[in-house]
Amino acid sequence: AVTVFIYRNMCLNQWAFCNISVTPGMQTWKKYYLHRSNIEHKMISGQPSVDYTCKAIRGHQGEIQDMAYLSPNEHTFAMGKVKSIVCTASGDGTVKAWDVQEGTQIWSSPKQEMKLVQVITIPQHNLVVTRDLHGTIKLWHGDTGKELGAFSTESTFCPTVAYTINNKPFLSVATSSEKIYTLAVPDLSQISCINPFPNCSVDLSPCSPDGQSIVVLPLDSNEAPKVLYTHYATNPEDDQLMFSSPLPVNKCAFVTCWLPAEPARIALMHRIDQCDNITTFDITIQKSKNKMNIMVQQVGIFRLPKKHIFTEYRTIAGFGKQMLLIAFDRELKLYSLNGTELNTFQDHMKMITSIWVVYTVIIYYSPTCCIIRST
Repeated sequence: AVTVFIYRNMCLNQWAFCNISVTPGMQTWKKYYLHRSNIEHKMISGQPSVDYTCKAIRGHQGEIQDMAYLSPNEHTFAMGKVKSIVCTASGDGTVKAWDVQEGTQIWSSPKQEMKLVQVITIPQHNLVVTRDLHGTIKLWHGDTGKELGAFSTESTFCPTVAYTINNKPFLSVATSSEKIYTLAVPDLSQISCINPFPNCSVDLSPCSPDGQSIVVLPLDSNEAPKVLYTHYATNPEDDQLMFSSPLPVNKCAFVTCWLPAEPARIALMHRIDQCDNITTFDITIQKSKNKMNIMVQQVGIFRLPKKHIFTEYRTIAGFGKQMLLIAFDRELKLYSLNGTELNTFQDHMKMITSIWVVYTVIIYYSPTCCIIRST
């Protein structure tokens, strides 16, 4: 019992995410600690082309516009040989699935009329979603690449979000015509169509980790963001509250990220007096008598230094419960929710354009370089 207590505390002190129940072969805290420590040691001491395998993905005739993992999350830290699959959307009008270890193509869709600009995966249901330049949303089978459904928004701007409620997947799509469509999967039939901001197009955050909230970001600087309750969007016949009141932030909110270790904690980057600010909120759905209420509570707020002026990319990612990763040109900085700068990484020669956080690994890349850091 003492040994179990010691190894459990060592794990929890060392890593933000520890769950032996979902890791194959890790029935005890001791096995988990030794195995994970060994993996991290190999990552730190490993040499390119010796301890790591690099496979080029070749097959598209156009530039890759977007990519996403189709493999379930548990494949990122598992025992034994596993198969990692990624999907890529390209300007050549195709979506392709690839075996990452082998660098080989598994399947390719037929060439579409317009170039594809977004790909989303729903690993739990082995589904792939694509969006093209003219706003056509299509659903593909993850094993075969067979087309399962299509929906046309007739909008060149249509950010798309996938989420799951009670093990049923859905899509929400915003359009330049000021509407948000909610679609059933897999046939992509329309469930609801709502207009949160009259005379104003909107952008959408990803769905919260608990699957209940999407933050709707108005593109009009005179409006403040609102929270969309996904249950209402997928069940429009229910007489429930659709949106929260406007969030108590200054207008011009343009970047969001969820803190992955909380059910619904979101950080919003917004501008006040020509300075970028980060405000973090906890969102909860509470039932009062026969009514659902969307409750929003501020957790933290801070102002970014004026010297950090964003250019084309504004890149932010949540880490654990209390930390944010923010890219400033070629630097990656780690902040607390109240603005304490915890660390700075200066590994890139060019601007950082994207950050992925996969359990204890942070992946961030520029047009010419990809950096992987163990946390």
